[in-house]
Amino acid sequence: MSLPRVLTVAGSDSGGGAGIQADLKTMLALGVHGMSVITAVTAQNSVGVQGAWELPVAAVRAQYRSVVDDIGVDAVKTGMLSSAELVETVAELIAGTDAPVVVDPVGVSKHGDSLLAASALDSVRTKLLPLATVATPNLDEVAQLTGVQVESETELRRAAAAVLSYGPKWVLIKGGHLPGAAVDLLTDGTEEFRLRAPRHDNRHTHGTGCTLASAIASQLAKGRSVPEAVAAAKEYVTGAIAAGFALGAGIGPVDHGWALRPARTAWSASIPTPTTSPPGT
Repeated sequence: MSLPRVLTVAGSDSGGGAGIQADLKTMLALGVHGMSVITAVTAQNSVGVQGAWELPVAAVRAQYRSVVDDIGVDAVKTGMLSSAELVETVAELIAGTDAPVVVDPVGVSKHGDSLLAASALDSVRTKLLPLATVATPNLDEVAQLTGVQVESETELRRAAAAVLSYGPKWVLIKGGHLPGAAVDLLTDGTEEFRLRAPRHDNRHTHGTGCTLASAIASQLAKGRSVPEAVAAAKEYVTGAIAAGFALGAGIGPVDHGWALRPARTAWSASIPTPTTSPPGT
């Protein structure tokens, strides 16, 4: 049996809800073989991040080369890259890898803890985003990277155009922080898709961004187009949010195994007919 191979390059979450742990759980649930390059170790639980320790560049490079040179990859996902040096190293490695890349430009944790040095922002913009098949910023990360503040769905196009200006092929602007239904905007600057999902009354959403990006990478590794991959990933993460559970004293994780449990019903994220007017019109 041969499974699609997906590599996550990200930080470790000791609480198991986000980061490398969420990525590998997602990949297992979606039927691909997950592999990892750990960039940082965090002391983290349901109430916050108590500490973070970046791994040496040599260790990150060695992990990446070990996996790619022997096993190979069908898709790569990046997450927490805390410093400019790490961003530039990972960008250099990815540039030499022939596989689709999902860039999750992780800036802050669910609890508001900073996971990206301010000095690394320019490296994300100029080195990493141009390599992305899909970039998946949330609204806080859009503001951090571009200065564009989004307060309503009508402003999603402007945010997408700002991120696309840095060179990713596609951008998925995650609108989960807006009021009302959870709407995301996927666009390459020509085609445009809006994916809507019901907003579940569940505060246990730790790991949502990592899970979505890993799900997209898993679907791309299976050979799906970007719109198909994002729709399937949206369906998976919506179910995971609905099934999120309490863990510890704070915000619990989404349930990465929700679809494997009995009596679970998937919400369908079928891709609508695209609008073809470019962002800003």
